[in-house]
Amino acid sequence: MKFVLDDFDYDLPPELIAQTPAPQRGQSRMMVLERRKQTLEHAQFSDIVRYFSHGDALVLNDTKVRAARLFGLIGERSAEVLLVERIAQNRYLIKGRPGRKMRPGTELVFPAAGLRARIVDSEAPLPDGMKKLQFEGERDVEELLDAVGAMPLPPYIKRPSTAEDAQRYQTVYARKPGAIAAPTAGLHFSPALLSQLEQRQVRLIYVTLHIGIGTFAAVKETDITRHTMHEESYEVSAEAAQAIETVKRRGGKICAVGTTSCRVLESCAGVDAGDFRIRPGAGKTRIFMYPPYAFKAVDMLLTNFHLPRTTLLMLVHAFGGHDFLKRAYAEAVSRRYRFFSYGDCMLIT
Repeated sequence: MKFVLDDFDYDLPPELIAQTPAPQRGQSRMMVLERRKQTLEHAQFSDIVRYFSHGDALVLNDTKVRAARLFGLIGERSAEVLLVERIAQNRYLIKGRPGRKMRPGTELVFPAAGLRARIVDSEAPLPDGMKKLQFEGERDVEELLDAVGAMPLPPYIKRPSTAEDAQRYQTVYARKPGAIAAPTAGLHFSPALLSQLEQRQVRLIYVTLHIGIGTFAAVKETDITRHTMHEESYEVSAEAAQAIETVKRRGGKICAVGTTSCRVLESCAGVDAGDFRIRPGAGKTRIFMYPPYAFKAVDMLLTNFHLPRTTLLMLVHAFGGHDFLKRAYAEAVSRRYRFFSYGDCMLIT
């Protein structure tokens, strides 16, 4: 069956879009989907440990969200920029508002941060309305972001970021700065829950994918196969690759925590002389998974509920099955689950 963009649409009441995190990590609801039996179960995230067995593994994305949103002025008009990608010291690819005002030569001032910058020409066309921004001065802006930047909450969270977001829009195991959005399935884990999993002899394996604009870029093509993903950087250590291979070889299940971990695993998975392998190292991936995609590495997927008509939703449909996921999302809406980054989650087994 060939799918088109409209196949990944659904109706969502706006009040179900979570605007704040659960009071504490681990207190979200979790829908459990069993693919073989085509059954749905409703649980609490704090129950997740009982869905894993000795010898299984969770693969988690240890990227850290940069405080990459800056507020400033163009003349006397308010402006906002998201530092999407650093291309040299103090030079960035950005998304900005108001975008129509950000032409080459435009000066921006960020009074609270004590910074000045200018939109500069690009030798090649930039994707999705991005601009190139050069900051003045010798101070490395990247080193100032924790003090002067704001968490880049998604646009469907209709409030300014707060000091609480600096903690809660970050996983408890985040350690490698580079993302402009959180790997949200991992936000549910507390240190206590991770410890319980380890006590059950479930391995915790860390990989890195720095989430960029590619994860969220709108799909505009009716024929989804024509959509092109932007590159995102990833890294898999030799130790992590060996650990994943060992789990698979011994019959354990690999659970990708989030679509980002899933993208890393499927980008690096292969077969060598009949044996499953994960290719270690650093690289960039444009992998785009949509039905029907044959998963090579991932046996289980923990994921939040995703926006309609997005590549994230297409990946989840590819893993869980299109009709089953349509039913699960309808059930989630009817049972008033909380959606998107700060919302509830599903575990697909």
